[in-house]
Amino acid sequence: MDKKLPICATIKDGFKIGLVNFLSLIATAILYLLTIWIPYLNVGTTIAMSSLPAELAKGHVIKPTFIFEGRFRRNMGEFFILMTLMSGAIGIGFMFGIIPGFVIAIAWSFAAVLFVDKDLNAIECLRESNRLTYGNKARLFWAEFLVGLCLGIIISIIGALFSIGEIRALEIIGLIINCVIILFIVPALYGVEASIYRQLTTGKFLAEEEKIETPAAAVEPAAPKAPKAEKPAAKKPAAKKPAAKKPAAKK
Repeated sequence: MDKKLPICATIKDGFKIGLVNFLSLIATAILYLLTIWIPYLNVGTTIAMSSLPAELAKGHVIKPTFIFEGRFRRNMGEFFILMTLMSGAIGIGFMFGIIPGFVIAIAWSFAAVLFVDKDLNAIECLRESNRLTYGNKARLFWAEFLVGLCLGIIISIIGALFSIGEIRALEIIGLIINCVIILFIVPALYGVEASIYRQLTTGKFLAEEEKIETPAAAVEPAAPKAPKAEKPAAKKPAAKKPAAKKPAAKK
């Protein structure tokens, strides 16, 4: 993609996507955490969680139970190969001064999404993810970093405000508020990833396609005008008959 990602617009679009799917994303995350310990099933649910940005980018309504669908376990072998290649290369990148590891991690950040969405093999996923993110790696990093940073700052401020005076009741209220804010992190991050993925693959924001053009108010066709009654043609004055000549009087 040659077009540069607008960071602020991407975050705004991502928050909209996250808020629309807020409850379903929270329920999906809870279901995933509750079943992560179940062998074999956890492979499919992990792959399903990787597909969330693609599903959100398409405007699909997320059903939390979709993570248990058997189709996600169909290519688990290829998924393990993909994860092995990614973790190995990123680990080697960190050995070369940390920065190469970050660059590779960002370049391949959508490989797992492409694996499910486009049904590509491991090598194709890595190559395509690198192609899509080329030229936008710094913007991808800042978009997601700023979301986490803003939420982290808000949590810190609330924690500090409600801990003043060490009043137990206030501390509990502050903790509850922070827990609610933390709940926003999952939808917000997935929403931003969905917005980025959509822009990288289609070049558009989700909101651009969801806009419904309101049709112009239907103008009732004017009732056909009644044909004007033709004025009767003016009658030409009848030609005057020549007056009959009176017979001359006899002498």
